[in-house]
Amino acid sequence: MSTRRRPNFVFVLTDDHASNAIGCYGSAVNATPGIDAIAAAGVRFDRALVENALCTPSRAAILTGTYSHTSSVTTLATHLTNDHETFITSLKAAGYRTAMFGKWHLGHGDRHDPVGFDHWEVLPDQGEYFDPEFYTADGPVRHEGYVTDVITERALAWMADQGDEPYCVLVWHKAPHRPWEPHPRHANLFTDPIPLPPTFYDDYDGRGTPAHHATMRIADYLTDVDLKEDPPAELGYDERARWKYQRYMQDYLRCVAAVDESVHALTDAVRDRGHADDTVTIYASDQGFYLGEHGWFDKRFMYEESLRMPLVLSYPARVPAGQQTAMLTSNVDIAQTILEFAGVDAPPGMQGASLVPMITSPDPEPVRDAHYYRFYEHDDHMHHVWAHYGIRTDRYKLIYYYADGMGLPNTGNMSYPPEWELFDLENDPHELRSVHLDRAYADIRDELTLRLWDLQHELGDTAHPRQTAPEGRTR
Repeated sequence: MSTRRRPNFVFVLTDDHASNAIGCYGSAVNATPGIDAIAAAGVRFDRALVENALCTPSRAAILTGTYSHTSSVTTLATHLTNDHETFITSLKAAGYRTAMFGKWHLGHGDRHDPVGFDHWEVLPDQGEYFDPEFYTADGPVRHEGYVTDVITERALAWMADQGDEPYCVLVWHKAPHRPWEPHPRHANLFTDPIPLPPTFYDDYDGRGTPAHHATMRIADYLTDVDLKEDPPAELGYDERARWKYQRYMQDYLRCVAAVDESVHALTDAVRDRGHADDTVTIYASDQGFYLGEHGWFDKRFMYEESLRMPLVLSYPARVPAGQQTAMLTSNVDIAQTILEFAGVDAPPGMQGASLVPMITSPDPEPVRDAHYYRFYEHDDHMHHVWAHYGIRTDRYKLIYYYADGMGLPNTGNMSYPPEWELFDLENDPHELRSVHLDRAYADIRDELTLRLWDLQHELGDTAHPRQTAPEGRTR
């Protein structure tokens, strides 16, 4: 009979942290030794994908192990109702102590009442970077200091009070979310020029209409609040774009530096208490983010930079160190993975798959052959990204922009019919040319279209009817 102690869980989640700004993922712009140490001690997931690249829906997917159409958390304006089962409610029912510190973003207004936690302190909505207010079960409390530091300190204090019973603590940071306000101690970091990504000057030729009309270009849509100062007046358009990119990246990466310090402090605390071997430590972000790729900031699109989330995990007692896996995984898999490590049955409504066999077996098998994505927030007031859904396999990606017949403010209220895109990620990793109407890809297109519809049916997404590809509408 096994006498292995039930593991603790320390789950650090950030907001908008791109994999390209993490050392172990090959970052060319910064170092993240705290996060990298988790990957070195366990596993790095290279194709961890989100089912909806937006903060609120992704957090709901992580907690419930379900897709947006199942949880009904589809946009920033929809919120998680308290009748949903989550990995937290399951752990608590199994005797775990549970706590939540940081950005919840699943309530509305002053209604932030996370269910299943013994203790919670959550930021109102997006929260503040300095002297942040937190909602608690006893009412609002304001703490002096920098939000990343305060969240870490509050979590460490709670962890220090736990006895021998297993616990799960969520340390969910606001950073590095817009408007990227770093701590003054990091003001001298990243003062050397930061290299431009190769697609910074992308003109979207080879893509459909949605990429052309999204309002996410760094050159045009970063505000004075984002930049903290005005660019020199004498700069031309391209020079001003490069100047804005440098300011954006400096503050973004400085915010990441504080997050990495937080990770270091948390893992040190676990080690100092002698629990490193029997603690599952997870670092992730709620989605990816554009760091100048395609000239953009933000997320939302099904393109790789926002679709792919960073995800690293360590559990020395069971997970061999130094692993990397390129098998397709999803944010809906996290809940069931946590519950299997805890020896707790997952609620029957969860739609993901436990990743435990994949990362503990000497001969792992993939948990899926295709990943389903859907973005609902059509033509939001800031970024004007079209609603779309699609499928991503090892090599290909098929996207259908279905929100047809709706006026787009940034196009003079013109409306457009639906459009498709198809990318061969092996030959076109930057997704610069859709091959949807390329005759050489006709069989692949048809196969992926059928697999997309089958996957929608399997997952129960019936809100949008099957469509046929509108001929002549995409490249």
